This record gives sequence, structure tokens and C-alpha cells, in this order.
Amino acid sequence: MKVEDFVSVLGCDFYTGVPDSQLKALCNYLMNVYGIDEKHHVIAANEGNCTALAAGYHLATGKVPLIYMQNSGEGNIINPVASLLNDKVYAIPAIFVIGWRGQPGIHDEPQHIYQGQITCDLLDLMDIQNFTIDKDTTVDEIKEVMRRYDSLLKSGKQVAFVIKKGALTYGEKIEYKNDNEMIREEIISHIVKMTGENPIVSTTGKASRELFEIRERNNQSHKYDFLTVGSMGHTSSIALGVAINKPNKKIWCIDGDGSALMHLGAIAVVGNVNPSNLVHIVINNEAHETVGGMPTVANTINLIEIAKACGYGYVSSVDNFEDLDIELEKAKDNNQLSFIEIKSSIGAREDLGRPTTTAIENKENFMEFLNK
Repeated sequence: MKVEDFVSVLGCDFYTGVPDSQLKALCNYLMNVYGIDEKHHVIAANEGNCTALAAGYHLATGKVPLIYMQNSGEGNIINPVASLLNDKVYAIPAIFVIGWRGQPGIHDEPQHIYQGQITCDLLDLMDIQNFTIDKDTTVDEIKEVMRRYDSLLKSGKQVAFVIKKGALTYGEKIEYKNDNEMIREEIISHIVKMTGENPIVSTTGKASRELFEIRERNNQSHKYDFLTVGSMGHTSSIALGVAINKPNKKIWCIDGDGSALMHLGAIAVVGNVNPSNLVHIVINNEAHETVGGMPTVANTINLIEIAKACGYGYVSSVDNFEDLDIELEKAKDNNQLSFIEIKSSIGAREDLGRPTTTAIENKENFMEFLNK
């Protein structure tokens, strides 16, 4: 189904969400038609954030907002749906459009398997009526569903469309880029060279995939790395938990700007605990690259000042490899909580693979290494 036909039937005037690869057609359409426009389209930090933003839109206009997200974000919407939107509370209508990763019977990555199994169950539990769209769904079917949904929305309930892979199409291509020159995979190679046998906790998405392949090329063990294949936004908290309990080891966290922003409060907690053995690196390409490349707000805020205000003892920002190596050396040698922002370009190798070890194997090897 053409995404233009889909949004026309839904009839919404305001869209907010977190990008998803299954919704690439919708995301590209919104960027092409609206860009980032506070009146019509806002990319949120996390799914709970956009749900509350949508609620505010309804309060101000009386209209029904559209919230888009990957199914992995359902956990983030449970609180605002149950305690804000629900018809037993404020009865705020909304249409959710949810990309279905880990659909049963379709091969996917380990972080999506269980989430995929319970995607529709969670919606049912939240009293959100839902309809699944696949490649064969017609516009007339969507019109009929919306006729049924109309009374629900008017009564202050929420509804959802669950989108299978390839169900929505869009003919226009969008190129996402920035002015940064450093390539993320090369950045991670420099980090690996500097860290030696120090443990690394890396964020979900392409960064962990690149870290895995760098170890393969270097004929190095994967035991040094914990690859956070899911749980976007929680990488620095995982690293904090490791750093607290392994005070004699230098712990390195490779984070991304989208991940850091998703649960920004984690930086405040890290700064308050203030582990002197933790180095928090944020590779900032100003984009949700792993799921398509839509922008984050990291191009308009100062991550360094945020980290400094939250209590990080040493902070720096680099945009070239010479300075990167200098800052990595400083972070390795100093004895204080450190934060390094690395400004990166958008893009990755088209032949970038995925980890060939299982998540359980990764965990067990990493734990064995930590506890030697």
C-alpha cells in the first residue's frame, strides 16, 4: 500500500514518534512532506515522550494525533497510555502506527523475538484495538477499519495499526547526511586499539555490529565486549552497573546520540554515582541511523555541557582522529568519570554483518572475562 493512501485515510494532521526501519516509508514521507515541523511532525526522544506530546496536541486542538514507533517501544508507552490516555483517566484518543519487528515465523534479531511474540498481546492488554497491515491489505480495508475505529476515538480510546515488513511503500528517496567527516566504524577501531583488554559495553544497532566485525578482523576475542542488542537508551546504565562492581577495571561505554537522548536522565545518575573508572563515549551522528537516518536533536543541543552539569569530571568533544586519539589516551590514563563526544558522519558499509554469536554466548563470555 502506498503510504500516501494510508495517511490520507487516517486523516491526521499531527505526527510524532520514534523512527523504525519497518516504517521507513512513513518516516521518509513525513520528512519529505513536513521535515521537522512542530505544527505537524516532531521526532521524540522516546515513545513515552511522543505519547505525552500527542496528548498535549489533543488537549490544545481537540484533534486525534498519530504516534509512530517500533514495537520495541511499547514498553515505553505503557505508563502514559495507562495513566494518562486511558478512557478511565483523561480519555485522550490517539492512533498508534507500530512497526512489527520479530513477527512470529519471520527471522529477526534476538532482541526482537520475544517482543514480536507479545506485540499484539500488549496492545490488547492496554485496551488498544489493533489491526495488522501486510502487503495485501487494501485501501478499502483501511477505510472500513477506520469507520469502526471512529466511535472508539470519539469515546476517548486509542487504536493501533501494526505494520508488517514491506506493507507500506513510498516512491521518493530521502538522503540523510551531515557535515561530519569521521566514519563510525573507523572511530570504533581507534577505540578498540586504545582500550586493549578493557571491557566495552556498546549500544544497540550498527555500533555493536561494527565492534563485532572489528574484533573479527583483528582476530581478537569477543569476550571483552557486551553488545547491547536491544534496550535502546540503557547502555550507559548497564556500563554503570559494571563499573560500580568492577572498580579496578576501566570500563568503556560506546553510546550513540539517539540512545543517550532516549533516556537522558541516565547521564544524571551516572554523574551522581561518579565512578572514576567509567569512560562514556557518545558517537554523535545526529541521526537515528540504524533505523533509516532520521535526525535526532543532538545537532542543536550541547551534550558536553549536559555531561558537565551532571557531574562528569572530564568532558571533551572531537571531530577528527588526531584529537580523538589524544582524548582516548587521556581518558585511559586519568582517574575520573569521563565523557567524550565524537562527531561522526552518517553511513555504514552495505555489507555490514551481524554478530554470529548468540546473545547468551555474548553474556556468558563477557561475565567470565569480568570475573577472572
